[in-house]
Amino acid sequence: MFFDSWAGLGRVLVVGTLAYVALVTILRISGKRTLTKLNAFDLVVTVALGSTLATVLLSKSVALAEGILAMALLVFLQFVITWLSVRSPGFQNMVKSEPTLIMHQGRFLDGAMRSQRITREEVMAALRSNGVSDAAQVAAVILETDGTIALIKGTDDEADKPTLENVRKP
Repeated sequence: MFFDSWAGLGRVLVVGTLAYVALVTILRISGKRTLTKLNAFDLVVTVALGSTLATVLLSKSVALAEGILAMALLVFLQFVITWLSVRSPGFQNMVKSEPTLIMHQGRFLDGAMRSQRITREEVMAALRSNGVSDAAQVAAVILETDGTIALIKGTDDEADKPTLENVRKP
């Protein structure tokens, strides 16, 4: 349970180092976009890469070459999805969500919050973490495509400015 063999430890050291170098190399070649957190697909790729690396490290039944190929395949598929998303609005609409307005001019938009499964307490926590103590100080709170809650502080003078481009209103 605590120790199997020196060979197993040696395998983890060698395979782990080589798999890590391969992963870093693949990520550097693929560019910054691969590990962004812009949408759910990006999160899936990041988690899958971590899971694949762990499997290569700890499973004797997965060869290093298979693990490197699996990581390269994940990065390639991420590249294909993002490439198609940039070039095809229809494909982009199919695979990506839109930001959702969940508070406007200090008022909770209960329908939008319910559809996104966000509670008032979560919104208030996001306001507090951004130094806002009163919801009336906020022009808008948006649930972004990556699941983060963003806020736009506002004043009465700014109420008429179009600051919520590309945000779906309920």
